[in-house]
Amino acid sequence: MTLHIETPALLFSATSLILLAYTNRFLTIAQIVRGLKKNYDEVQTKSILLEIANLNLRLTLIRYMQLFGVLCLFLSVFAMLVLFLEWQMIGIYIFGASLFCLLISLGISFWEISISVNALRVHLSDLMDEEK
Repeated sequence: MTLHIETPALLFSATSLILLAYTNRFLTIAQIVRGLKKNYDEVQTKSILLEIANLNLRLTLIRYMQLFGVLCLFLSVFAMLVLFLEWQMIGIYIFGASLFCLLISLGISFWEISISVNALRVHLSDLMDEEK
């Protein structure tokens, strides 16, 4: 198998966009947590604490999503360097590790999104219960 230096470079734009999306999710959740903290200081309810715990888990997952995304980008650059030095087999393995990190990042992203969807369903079920 032959790997050209351009192949790892293809991950740059995709990984950069993914990291931007992860950062936007982080900033949005951080803003929600700050609002909930303010609400909790005024009205101390257990539901707000549960929401904050849920958001804390999501923030942790986003941190790992970002970590593996950055590691993917780092390994892609390192693979390009190794391929530039014409160490073909090492470059292939490093690029494979980069792809594996991207898979982990996307898998964690799927987990975080499913937590988010479940939290929204809980809110919707509360509204449906109030209508009845």
